[in-house]
Amino acid sequence: MHLCWKLALMMMVLVCVTAQQVNYRRPTRVGVTCCKEVSKGRIPPEVKLIGYRHQNALSPCVDAIVFYTEKDKYCSDPTARWIQYRLKGLKEIED
Repeated sequence: MHLCWKLALMMMVLVCVTAQQVNYRRPTRVGVTCCKEVSKGRIPPEVKLIGYRHQNALSPCVDAIVFYTEKDKYCSDPTARWIQYRLKGLKEIED
């Protein structure tokens, strides 16, 4: 009789574990949207910038100043000499 209870208990555990796995869903993957490389090249003066943010290096992302326009973004090297000039008057965009 004691063996029957153990067997029944093991069957119930097996059913519960199996049912649990059927409802399990893997987490949704979140894409990484960051600058993975930067340019030292100047952004032409006629390009109207609306803001910027500083991106820290956290792999696969690199240290960058990200300039934003209405439609695009530019990943720029924060050590480039022209960066400070273009930052003047722009608002920093918070994530």
